[in-house]
Amino acid sequence: MPKISAATVPEHRAQQRAALIRAAVDILAEHGAAAVTPAAVAARAGLARPSFYQYFPSSAALLAAIVEDTFTTADAAMAEALDTASEPHARIDAFVHAELHLAAQGLHRPAAALMRADLPAECRDRVHELHHLHYTPLINAIDDLNPADPRLTAQLIGGLLQAAMAAVDNGTDPNHVATRTLALIQQGLGKEPSPGSSAA
Repeated sequence: MPKISAATVPEHRAQQRAALIRAAVDILAEHGAAAVTPAAVAARAGLARPSFYQYFPSSAALLAAIVEDTFTTADAAMAEALDTASEPHARIDAFVHAELHLAAQGLHRPAAALMRADLPAECRDRVHELHHLHYTPLINAIDDLNPADPRLTAQLIGGLLQAAMAAVDNGTDPNHVATRTLALIQQGLGKEPSPGSSAA
């Protein structure tokens, strides 16, 4: 087992828990939810199998923890990004920039793996609930602009944003992707993009 350096026992436990979650996300992305077993996760994390049960009673509990941890981190970053944006277009701009920078940091990888995985029903329902909550600021900003069909408009912009995140995942600069994505969104919502607009 690799040595984990920590100043306190709680920090040591937090590091081991994080290592198990990272290992589970890797396995989930590569092989699907069925492969996320205590033995496989512990081995991937470099821990003994009994160590798994010090943190999670089952694979389902670990998957549930991944769901909650993934969206807690993303939602905190999004709330900070939206803190100073009030006008709808500004909120959309802030949301897009934040979402693409989260993608560049790899923080959408667990969520993407969860959305594709064959999860237990309660985990799947929770993923969809948290995904909707995460996108609520974007949906509300679009709704405030009163487009002809706000629900469809939000779905289409969500699809564009998914494509933008895929471009970032493939190595395209997130600032460049944000600029192009926002130009399309702003034009579609009836606002000309600002000349030379770039990521904050």
